[in-house]
Amino acid sequence: MDIRSTDKDDFRFVFDRDYPLLVDVAYHIVWDLDTAEDLAEEAFERFFMRSMSFPSADDARYWLLRVVKNLALNFLRRNKRELEVVSSVGKEELSYNESGESNLIRNEERRLVRNAIESLPENLRLVIQLKEFTSLDYKAIGRVLGISETNVKVRVHRARKKLEEILGKEYRDVY
Repeated sequence: MDIRSTDKDDFRFVFDRDYPLLVDVAYHIVWDLDTAEDLAEEAFERFFMRSMSFPSADDARYWLLRVVKNLALNFLRRNKRELEVVSSVGKEELSYNESGESNLIRNEERRLVRNAIESLPENLRLVIQLKEFTSLDYKAIGRVLGISETNVKVRVHRARKKLEEILGKEYRDVY
């Protein structure tokens, strides 16, 4: 099934299928939902404007994932001095069944994990973000990053080990 980026039906199909994934990937890089949505939309603008043809919908997805990843990284680089550490996940609401104390502890653990992930070198940070925060498998992550599946597995392992060192053994089940 050939996918043409300027064909109305093909574009709608790819957009409906992949937009949430692109937002999710961008969000876990920039940690801001509005920015993540803007970056996903920009990726689709580029998809349409390039008037490209892909052998399959999956090939279009991988191209879009690479574009949104690069857009998100460029955004961070441009705005690094302006970004501040995000203290809450933003996606989840306070559960009324939880005590304020347990919610506070959970949010603090998330903040610690985020800070630890942000402190990783870019090659490890990207691979762990894509593995832990999206539904992508090792092969798909490799295609997005332009590395082998084996290299993805090695980087995920190294990232997890590094996070364990940073966070301590007691937090290894948090991420």
